[in-house]
Amino acid sequence: MLLASANVNGIRAALRRGGVDWLVASGADVVALQEVRADDGQLRAALAGSPLEAWESAHSVAAEKGRAGVAVLSRYPVKDVRVEVGAEFDGTGRWVEADVVIGGEVVTVASAYVHTGQAGTPRQAEKERFLGAVGERVGQWAADGRMAVLTGDLNVAHTADDLKNWKGNRGKAGFLPEEQAHLSRWAAEHGLVDVTRRLHGPGPGPYTWWSWRGQAFDNDSGWRIDYQLATAPLAERAVRASVGRAASYAERWSDHAPVLVEYDL
Repeated sequence: MLLASANVNGIRAALRRGGVDWLVASGADVVALQEVRADDGQLRAALAGSPLEAWESAHSVAAEKGRAGVAVLSRYPVKDVRVEVGAEFDGTGRWVEADVVIGGEVVTVASAYVHTGQAGTPRQAEKERFLGAVGERVGQWAADGRMAVLTGDLNVAHTADDLKNWKGNRGKAGFLPEEQAHLSRWAAEHGLVDVTRRLHGPGPGPYTWWSWRGQAFDNDSGWRIDYQLATAPLAERAVRASVGRAASYAERWSDHAPVLVEYDL
């Protein structure tokens, strides 16, 4: 199973910029999307005419029009879909998980979008609560012993290896110790494995987000905030990982790059 995860910055904008074509050409079997920013009809329209149109889908739409939204698309059958990750976040379009059936095995694929925060504000406190809710959910995965993977834009650079200008971003949202502690706890308490880091080795990078402004992309001054975090039974099956960084600024179709991992199932 080749799993691609991408913050598309709006599926309709990604379609215009070539993002849907890129995802098709990647050869992915399952695609997790963040910041879809579309209702079900708009998502189907964006996929119309591509092979993805015929795939099974799970989509969580934000109640606030044009915001957030996450989806999982699969060429394999989808058995069950869940969008609950704590009552506070119902209707926010930040979480969806699908049980994908591959042969005789079931893999839970979750797509998550963690919003950006701002240190010392209510928005940051909400971000922390969402990360806590995600931690409870992945703890349930571990307790069940299931093969599962958390994909998506977590808006947290876990370590200095995940951020080019880490010194200049100390004390800022996305690089706060209290945010990073969530990812560390998921690994220590629930066995969640950062498969990209495991397969790539030490950093710096590979980065997955660069500002549209200035020379950030050309200078590879980025952040690694997009992940595939797998439970131990699935992480053992991860054999290859890559980041789909565009060849040039002009070829970018999002400010994020897709994260791809191949699992031997």
